Formats: sequence, structure tokens, C-alpha cells
Amino acid sequence: MASRSEILTIPNGITAIRALGIPLFLWAYLSLDNLSLAFIILTIGALSDYFDGKVARALNQESKLGAALDPTIDRAYIAATALALVIKDIVPFWLLLLLIARDLWVAVALLVKTRKGNGVFEVTFLGKAATFNLLYAFPFLLLSGESGVGAVFYICGWAFAIWGCALYLVTGLQYTAVAFTRSKK
Repeated sequence: MASRSEILTIPNGITAIRALGIPLFLWAYLSLDNLSLAFIILTIGALSDYFDGKVARALNQESKLGAALDPTIDRAYIAATALALVIKDIVPFWLLLLLIARDLWVAVALLVKTRKGNGVFEVTFLGKAATFNLLYAFPFLLLSGESGVGAVFYICGWAFAIWGCALYLVTGLQYTAVAFTRSKK
């Protein structure tokens, strides 16, 4: 069991606050229809994903809880934001299905890996790149529109989304290969 000092760290606090941003974003975007507030919340969430890892390494406060919690919050942010963008007809439904299907597949691979006694997946550089692309795609897509600067946001958003989805699928295959590889005992 993790000690209190491993749980109550600055990086885990940043991650917890980021988690609170998910329902706040959905409320601002879907209920209030406040694009500015939703954009700010989404941007802070994306930036804090990068920041919490930097703080953890700088303060030597890396923990098993943080290693598990951070990617979980990333997945929740990605799914919630994609769902909201589908509801508002900004992105097609297939994008949401693709992201959720990949996450479900990786969850099954994780079950296989843990049943073999091999622990959780280590986050890879490509995994971080996939998450980065998706978390940066969504604020651009949120601001996209038909003309002017909205069209530029649309193009940038889809550029990040396409790269993010491609890397997301590749990392899903990588994690699957790791899960089904014999452990070195």
C-alpha cells in the first residue's frame, strides 16, 4: 500500500485538479455553451498534463499512483472531449469510436499483462506523443469554424487529430505486443 507521502504529492495534486477539469469542461461547453471558458479549461488541462510530469521528475515525487493516475486522466479527458465535440457536430462519431475502441483493446491487453504478473504498461515516447497530439487537437477543433481564423484552427486541429489517432493506434499495437510477450523471469 502506498504511503501518505507517496499519495499527497504536488504532481498528484496537479493531476487531481486536472481531473476536476473534465466535468467542468463538459458543463461549460455543453450546458453553458461558453466556448471561451471551455477552451480555457481544455487548454489548462492539456498544459497541466505536461506540467505534472515535469514537476514529478524535478521534485523527485514520481509515484506508482501518479504513473497510473496520469494516463487514466488523459484517457478520460480525451474521451470526454471527443464526446462533447461529437455532440456539437465538430468531429464525426467514428473518431470517438476509434479512440474508445483502442482504449478498450489496450485495457484487455493490460489485463493479460497483469495476469501474467508483469505489472502495468510503461508509458512510451510514442504514447506521450499520441496523447500530446490529441490533447492539442481538441482546443483547436473547439475553436474551428467556416471562415478566417476558424478555418486555420480547423486545419491545425485535424492535423493534430490525424497524427494523434495514428500514433494512438500504433501505441495500442505496441502495448498489445508487450502484453502478449513472455516475461523474462
